[in-house]
Amino acid sequence: MMSISLIWGIAVVVSCCIWFIIGIRRRKVGEPPLENGLIPYLGCALKFGSNPLEFLRAKQRKHGHVFTCKLMGKYVHFITNSLSYHKVLCHGKYFDWKKFHYTTSAKAFGHRSIDPSDGNTTENIKKTFNKTLQGDALCSLSEAMMKNLQSVMRPPGLPKSKSAVWVTEGMYAFCYRVMFEAGYLTLFGKDISKADTQRAFIQNNLDSFKQFDQIFPALVAGVPIHLFKTALKARERLAESLKHKNLYTRDQVSELIRLRMFLNDTLSTFDDMEKAKTHLAILWASQANTIPATFWSLFQMIRSPEAMKAASEEVNGALQSAGQELSSGGNAIYLDQEQLNDLPVLDSIIKEALRLSSASLNIRTAKEDFTLHLEDGSYNIRKDDIIALYPQLMHLDPEIYPDPLTFKYDRYLDESGKAKTTFYRNGNKLKYFYMPFGSGATICPGRLFAVQEIKQFLILMLSYFELELVESHIKCPPLDQSRAGLGILPPLNDIEFKYKLKH
Repeated sequence: MMSISLIWGIAVVVSCCIWFIIGIRRRKVGEPPLENGLIPYLGCALKFGSNPLEFLRAKQRKHGHVFTCKLMGKYVHFITNSLSYHKVLCHGKYFDWKKFHYTTSAKAFGHRSIDPSDGNTTENIKKTFNKTLQGDALCSLSEAMMKNLQSVMRPPGLPKSKSAVWVTEGMYAFCYRVMFEAGYLTLFGKDISKADTQRAFIQNNLDSFKQFDQIFPALVAGVPIHLFKTALKARERLAESLKHKNLYTRDQVSELIRLRMFLNDTLSTFDDMEKAKTHLAILWASQANTIPATFWSLFQMIRSPEAMKAASEEVNGALQSAGQELSSGGNAIYLDQEQLNDLPVLDSIIKEALRLSSASLNIRTAKEDFTLHLEDGSYNIRKDDIIALYPQLMHLDPEIYPDPLTFKYDRYLDESGKAKTTFYRNGNKLKYFYMPFGSGATICPGRLFAVQEIKQFLILMLSYFELELVESHIKCPPLDQSRAGLGILPPLNDIEFKYKLKH
């Protein structure tokens, strides 16, 4: 036994030596400072994952604004100077922005590659999204969302005795419930033939979505979903409900899904389940960040008396100008696209809430060896390396945003009360100062709809309900760092609030 243990020990030591000799990347002349980390393959992933903001700040102090870290077998070049962001985006011809995102989607949702160059589909996804989430299509999508939000918030047939009492609920749970149901119905329509079981169907999908979404960060990191049996079953249930045979029975399906149903049925080699899993990717993209963004917008607004007052006055003024009259009879509220866009206070509240909670990671993959020219120097980049921007560094930079950890509802308003678009760092005007939705070719195509959703939610909450925090001077809950890099960080714990219908 001793000899076998000795042999195994020698084998491990030899393997470690081999890895140290040939497995560690060496920095070449002209390349950024390099951090390989001490753990094979993982590199710096554990330290980065525990608190990306502090990790990057520490490396920034050590190496300057540009440095390279090994993360999960990949070499990632972090660009941390916000004045250089526009320079990075000018190198677009050297970047493959699709590779990382398409690979991640396939791993997380279980379909084959959706890159047309791989031959499984001819759909230009970016073109599809732009066509169905912007312009005239955005108007019909927003109108449907407004109707669905009101239906969820004020279900028909609600007895007056129940509507007149205060309801106490977790605010995050409330936002999750309302936004998921309204968003699901807006994208995937309603099953008219099963109207009596519609709410139970949505609730089941909500439960499955939470189970799947909980392990999503692990899937992005490359952990196989088969290690999470509950999440795997949840993903399959969600995909089953999104098969085309089920969607064909639903009414008021969005143009986005109708167009993709047509394209997927005629221009792809995917089977029915794979097609459904591409719809699941859209469901996740539409909910995973919008829900926590809605929570933070509502929470920050309610806990700030100045924000509540300014937002209420703006909403009341907009409804009066639009000839919208609230009544106990339940008349629906409707504001068109132009009216929704002309709400600078709500825009500023949402932007400020997202500035404080956003932790997205903007990623591009190098298609070839090239030299990256930035404000503070030039750096050689190797093929297949990753260029990354982490905008939270900018969002919490005190030189750009004084007192950066404090919520200021009017931070994005100028002296005339209009949208403020001029921000500086070191006396230099920033081209990019607010990036919760990504940038350039990787900017979220549904960002306009997401902001409209949140804005509509806030309008209805202010119009229909009296709102109070159960604990008036409650502290802001900490951010869930486990989802850093994926977008808006949810609260680590829920906050109780009270609401009741106005009369």
